[in-house]
Amino acid sequence: MGELGEPREVMRTADDVARPVAGPGQLLVRVRAAAVNFPDALMVRGQYQVRPPLPFTPGVELCGEVVDGARRGKRVIGNPVLPHGAFAEYALLDAAAAFPAPEALDDAEASALHIGYQTAWFALHRRARLRAGETLLVHAAAGGVGSAAVQLGRAAGARVIAVVGGPAKAETARALGADLVVDRTAEDFVAAVKAATGGRGADVVFDPVGGDAYNGSARCVAFEGRIVVVGFAAGQIPAPALNHALVKNYSILGLHWGLYNTRDPQAVREAHEELTKLADAGVVRPLVGARLPFAAAADAVQRVADGLSVGRLVVLPD
Repeated sequence: MGELGEPREVMRTADDVARPVAGPGQLLVRVRAAAVNFPDALMVRGQYQVRPPLPFTPGVELCGEVVDGARRGKRVIGNPVLPHGAFAEYALLDAAAAFPAPEALDDAEASALHIGYQTAWFALHRRARLRAGETLLVHAAAGGVGSAAVQLGRAAGARVIAVVGGPAKAETARALGADLVVDRTAEDFVAAVKAATGGRGADVVFDPVGGDAYNGSARCVAFEGRIVVVGFAAGQIPAPALNHALVKNYSILGLHWGLYNTRDPQAVREAHEELTKLADAGVVRPLVGARLPFAAAADAVQRVADGLSVGRLVVLPD
C-alpha cells in the first residue's frame, strides 16, 4: 500500500513487488496463512506506534514455510519483519523469533496462536498472576485476543465471565466455555458481575477495549483485584481515578506484549512452549472466524477495524 487511510480504500493487491531477500539472522518464508489483527488496521491508518515507511505490505502475524537453510520446509509462526508484512506470498521472519507451528493446529489456526495467545498468557499469568478458583472478567470475549483469554482462563482453573456485544457473539463465548456470558448491548455488565459474585466482583479483568469497558470494570473489580489494560479497541483511552484504586485496593496493570520480544525473549519462548502443550492437548484452539482468499485481505482488515469480526479472520494466499 502506498498511502494511509481506511483499509478498504488504501489496501491494493500488486503483482510487481519483488520477493524480499533474507538478511543475516532472517528467514524467508512462504506465507501459508496470515491472521488479521487490530494493529493491522491501526498501522494502515497510520495510528499505530510502529509506522513503516510507505510503501509497505501490512500483516503482523503469519504461519509460513521456511524456503531455504537448515529449517527449510519447516512450518513456523511469528511476526514478519516490516515493511514485508504477512499479506503477501513471501515474508521475512527474525530467525530467533520464528517458533515451530504446533502440529495439532492447521495453518490458519497456527497463524492465530502467536499474538493473541501470547498477549493473553502474559496478561493472565505474568502480570495478573491469575489463580485457580478466581473470577476472571474478559471484555471482547468473542474477539481474537478475548477468545484466547477465555480459553486460557478456563485452562488456569478460573471462573470466566465473558462480556460481548450481541447475541451471535454471546453464542460464540458460550461455545468457548465461558461460565457466564453477558451481552453488553442488552444488560449492564457491572450489575451482572456483582450479581454473579455475590457483590465481591472480579478478581482479574482482561481489558483490550478501554473506554466504558474500563470504567465499568473499575466499578466491579474485587478487593485486591487486578485490571490488566491490554488495548483500546473502543478508541477511547480512559483516565483512571487513582484515588478510586486506592480506596478499593485494586491494581491497574499495563501490558505491552511486544516489549517482551526485546526485553525478555526467553519468556516469549517459554510461553510458546506452554501454549504448544495446551494446543497439543486440545485445551486451546484458536477461534478462526473465517478463512478468506487473498483478494479479501482489505475487507478483512476493515471488518476487524469496525468490530464486525468473531475470533481471528485469516487470509490464505492463493
